[in-house]
Amino acid sequence: MKLLHKDIEKDNAGQVTLMPEEAEDMWHTYNLLQVGDSLRASTIRKVQTESSTGSVGSSRVRTTLTLCVETIDFDSQACQLRVKGTNIEENQYVKMGAYHTIELELNRKFTLAKKTWDSVVLDRIEQACDATQKADVAAVVMQEGLANLVLVTPAMTMLRAKVEVTIPRKRRGSCTQHEKALERFYEAVMQGILRHINFDVVKCILIASPGFVKDQFITYLFKEAVRQDNKILLENRPKFMLVHSSSGHKYSLKEILSDPTVTSRLSDTKAAGEVKALEDFYKMLQHEPDRAFYGLAHVERAAEALAIDTLLISDKLFRHQDVPTRSRYVRLVDNVRDNGVSIGSQLLMSLISSELTQLSGVAAILRFPIADLSEPEDDSSSDSD
Repeated sequence: MKLLHKDIEKDNAGQVTLMPEEAEDMWHTYNLLQVGDSLRASTIRKVQTESSTGSVGSSRVRTTLTLCVETIDFDSQACQLRVKGTNIEENQYVKMGAYHTIELELNRKFTLAKKTWDSVVLDRIEQACDATQKADVAAVVMQEGLANLVLVTPAMTMLRAKVEVTIPRKRRGSCTQHEKALERFYEAVMQGILRHINFDVVKCILIASPGFVKDQFITYLFKEAVRQDNKILLENRPKFMLVHSSSGHKYSLKEILSDPTVTSRLSDTKAAGEVKALEDFYKMLQHEPDRAFYGLAHVERAAEALAIDTLLISDKLFRHQDVPTRSRYVRLVDNVRDNGVSIGSQLLMSLISSELTQLSGVAAILRFPIADLSEPEDDSSSDSD
């Protein structure tokens, strides 16, 4: 993401102009957008024209519209973002108040205006525009006939390719069909790796499977790399790491990243940090429950006591449409940061946000124990810790 212009007043109202440069930037934009914002961007509009003879035709024209955002639709698989709203600035093709849907495009700038830019949204822009914050882990989670190639970025996990090949069973006296299909499968996975992995950025490529599928694949991969004299694969061979998984499905990714050997190898990556933070929380909850709080009201009480060491909070909470509720989450993050917890410890989860949702989306590891807060303050707090 490229920040082209930023104009935010003292009252935190204002606008920014950004240019998404890659698919992940659409995810960041999705997290920036809220209902009621103003979005100005280039779009295609179908317009009807009437000739002097009275015949009516239609054409597609490119124009720039400013919409008051009403609906935000994000396709996480394709990383496509569509925004629907009403036109709020005069335009020769679109009447004031008319509905239109803008599909944001890569390498086309847009301007986003808000009545209030809070600290979480501004942090999101900073993170999105930081060139070092890119996908540093790739994983191929596979089983015979199925492979999922996933990129793990600081903001999200992205499925970049899914390979499915029917593998016939071995028959008594003949394995030819089985071996040919297996070779087609391995070739397709190899092409997926070459197409979707940026070896200049990725620090580690995990190859995971049950059984010996991963070992057979890696043997095939580097045998082919030698045969084809593929220097990219050969030069990056040390980045490949074999690890066991229970299946070839994408949900096995968290299990892989929890593996101690993987954790030590990925110690300087955000993905491993997220998984370890949640594991540390669960261990603390089991052994020292007075130092592991979850639920908004309880975590707020811990923040007031300056007790928070690590704050875990799901990024889904910052897309809450109720302004007072969203402001409460933002205030919590600001308080924790102001009280000496570094921004690196305040994790905006992506990989494990579904698990955090079970903990009301917010949890904290405390510096010191606080007595049990069994009486709930409101509906957002848990009944017990």
